Amino acid sequence: MTSAFENALAQLEKVRDKLGVSKEMFEQLASHDQVIERDLEVVMDNGEKKQFKAYRAQHNNARGPYKGGIRFHEQVSEDEVRALSMWMSWKCAIAGIPFGGSKG
Repeated sequence: MTSAFENALAQLEKVRDKLGVSKEMFEQLASHDQVIERDLEVVMDNGEKKQFKAYRAQHNNARGPYKGGIRFHEQVSEDEVRALSMWMSWKCAIAGIPFGGSKG
């Protein structure tokens, strides 16, 4: 099964030649500026404390500050957050919005 981030990279690869993107630019667009992983402690409704992995992916801020929401789910993965932040960069660029992509 293809991961979300592998899917995003495949989409970028598919349009690389059509957009006339150089190898250097492709490598920059295929990588993230920063991916942060932390343990997040949450107090559950029953008072129990539970630890979850938390991720923040900042894809690219060349067009402006990072923009992206937060996804709360106990099964969220770094791979998924990386893909969503990359797609946010693309959506902002296509819409002409001066933001880069991120997701947490």
